[in-house]
Amino acid sequence: MGGAVQYVVDLRDIDEGQVAAVGGKGAQLGALARIDGIRVPDGFCVTTEAFRRVVAVPLDELSRVDPDDRAAIRALSAEIRRTVEGIALPGEVADAITGALAGAEVPFAVRSSATAEDLPTASFAGQQDTYLNVVGAAAILRDISRCWASLFTERAVIYRQRNGIDHRAVQMAVVVQRMVFPRASGILFTADPVTGNRTVATVDAGFGLGEALVSGLVNPDVFKVRNGVIVAKTIAAKERAVEAVAAGGTREVPIDPVQQAEPALTEAQVVELVRLGRRIEAHFGRPQDIEWCLDGDGFQIVQARPITTLFPIPEAADEENHVYASVGHGQMMTDAMKPLGLSVWRHTAMVPMHEAGGRLFVDVTPRLAAPTSRAALLDVMGRGDPLMRDALETVLERADFVPSRPDPAPAPAPAAPPPIETDPAIVAGLIERSRESIAALEKDIRAHHGPALFDFLVDAFAEHKRMLGDPVSMQAIMAGMDSTWWLNDRLEEWLGETNAADTLTLSAPGNVTSEMGLALLDVADVVRARPEVAAYLEGVSDDGFLDELPKLDGGTEVRDAIEAYLDRYGMRCVGEIDITRPRWRERPSTLVPVILDNVRNFAPGAAARRFEEGRQKALRKEEEILSRLRNLPDGEEKAAETKRMIDRVRTFIGYREYPKYGIISRYFVYKQALLREAARLVPGEPEDVFYLTFEEFRAAVGENRVDRELIRQRKEDFRAYQALTPPRVLTSDGEGVSGEYRRTDVPDGALTGVAVSAGTVEGRARVVLDLADADLEAGDILVTAFTDPSWSPLFVGIAGLVTEVGGQMTHGAVIAREYGLPAVVGVAQATRLIRDGQRIRVHGTAGYVELLST
Repeated sequence: MGGAVQYVVDLRDIDEGQVAAVGGKGAQLGALARIDGIRVPDGFCVTTEAFRRVVAVPLDELSRVDPDDRAAIRALSAEIRRTVEGIALPGEVADAITGALAGAEVPFAVRSSATAEDLPTASFAGQQDTYLNVVGAAAILRDISRCWASLFTERAVIYRQRNGIDHRAVQMAVVVQRMVFPRASGILFTADPVTGNRTVATVDAGFGLGEALVSGLVNPDVFKVRNGVIVAKTIAAKERAVEAVAAGGTREVPIDPVQQAEPALTEAQVVELVRLGRRIEAHFGRPQDIEWCLDGDGFQIVQARPITTLFPIPEAADEENHVYASVGHGQMMTDAMKPLGLSVWRHTAMVPMHEAGGRLFVDVTPRLAAPTSRAALLDVMGRGDPLMRDALETVLERADFVPSRPDPAPAPAPAAPPPIETDPAIVAGLIERSRESIAALEKDIRAHHGPALFDFLVDAFAEHKRMLGDPVSMQAIMAGMDSTWWLNDRLEEWLGETNAADTLTLSAPGNVTSEMGLALLDVADVVRARPEVAAYLEGVSDDGFLDELPKLDGGTEVRDAIEAYLDRYGMRCVGEIDITRPRWRERPSTLVPVILDNVRNFAPGAAARRFEEGRQKALRKEEEILSRLRNLPDGEEKAAETKRMIDRVRTFIGYREYPKYGIISRYFVYKQALLREAARLVPGEPEDVFYLTFEEFRAAVGENRVDRELIRQRKEDFRAYQALTPPRVLTSDGEGVSGEYRRTDVPDGALTGVAVSAGTVEGRARVVLDLADADLEAGDILVTAFTDPSWSPLFVGIAGLVTEVGGQMTHGAVIAREYGLPAVVGVAQATRLIRDGQRIRVHGTAGYVELLST
């Protein structure tokens, strides 16, 4: 803006690169005014230079306030606003503003425009103030001060805190525009804000000023437009409107009953508005939330901002339709992942993957296109997660979205491997080979540094995938799963037994994940016998506590027990498929609350006792089942076949958990080596490399420099991705589909899910979103978003399980069955619909949750 200080700038002289000077809204409006064919009301912007000249409020105290202390925020923000509104404008600032008004006594709109506003990752919609129909220079100057003060409203302060934006870094500009007196106004979304579909635009329209819609005073007319055609519309009864008052300000007025049911826009006007919206969207390169007015000369655009709630779309190399299935829902980790975590998972995955919104997806379009592969995919998805199958079927119902292709001509089938025998030695051999491979990796990786480390890791990733794809390992996994399904299907058919395998698999041998939970009970036994150590652990808050334990009576034994546990399981953590997540070995204090819960809730020897109780229960169930089968027609044959399947499931179902253990063990080795490089590359901030992909990290090591701006942008992106909820299925149109349960056998008010572990239990719900925050008592029911294997230590102390994500063979389901916990997974929004402390009843056999007392 030149060397001289500029307090006012005309909108026509602004573009989107001037956010620091004119704020987000001002920059957007200036850019809009430059788009051919887009009309924007004339006006100017009072720059952030004026804000800094006038508002010199110390904000250090505001930055130190606890974000959860609403009372303190309310009091401090009110004090700051009073101070700002009471500051007299310096003469040069006031002169610049009145000069821009040029003596015009026409009405204006005075609108806040913060530098953190209308951004791609945070819209700040409605966080600062706007004043309409302001007449006269004195009133305009007053309202500019009020706009500056609105930067410190309670809602704006909290919004910034929740979005990680420093109060001291935000400045306020103010847009002053000629007032428009529209016949109709409203909002245009160039992508469907509910489904995310980028091909569908949504128009909300009402009579008069848009404040009637924004404030919820009236229901708008709603039009949906695809490819220039209105595909749906709802005309509302618009009983009231907001209009300008001649002396200034606005008022509510009733609408004539005859006019109320008339559409605010004609269909031709709707189509024209969407055409303008597409032009704006193309200019900014992303879907837009646009505020518009219709006056006698046509449409005027009074605001455009990015739609920040849309889930991003994976990039594709063509213009064809694609259907993507969420990887996170299968892996029980739907949180956003950092770039290094995403890229390492892609390097080590068995199938190609696509990234969007910090999550991974698999393109299933080719498998959906052909009848045979489609049926197989839907069957596998349905067994694992019925909601995933329903979401895919919902997309298939979209006419021609996935064009049907004939099955390819069958290729000569390779010789089928011989059926795997039911032999525990097979599992033992697989586990031993995995251990040897990891030991070799740990030994060999130490010799590699710098660029050579990354060359080594590329080869290690290939070995990683070879281990995952071991045909014998795959057969062992499928043997456990197939025999589970066989038992459930046949015993329901023959005996009316529902989910019989849930009991038959109790305490199955060799399950490394369930052993992990029981092993922490053994650690608790060591702690319980040493009261001084138990008391010390109650106050532990950092990860240096292990070094302090030997100073206490019995502390050496407790330290050794915890260290032994970490040697075996320290590579695990919540969200462990993301290599950047802190492992238990890195943050052992994470385990302390769980150990203390075990000390309080269990008697000595609980681990061995729990395992033996489960084993005996499974044996009794086996005897009962076989006895009942022998009384049926062909009973001896059915009993013999069932016995063979029971032996098969108990041999192989525990191994289902071992490959994941192997993956995470290797990940920890990779991570330790990568962090050693990071410490040399970015001393003091090694975890900054988590915001680089593997390839970018490799290049940075080769060049011995890091792109700081790239890391800063990636951190902003990651914060935005954390706020998004990934759908189970995502289309290339941007439509997110999460699936529905189509059941009629669930009581009114109950929450539907997937039955994964039989039994019914009633108890207190404990809603836990972070394992480190768990505070459980015996008989509690754990309610959480998802449970990967790291949650299994909590399973030994609860009575039931409810999760938002999961299916029959996901880790949480397998371990719930191992421990005999009634469990229902895939319960949409369970952590929001079930209140912490509420009594609930979990129907693990029927697959639903009843909400009892409040």
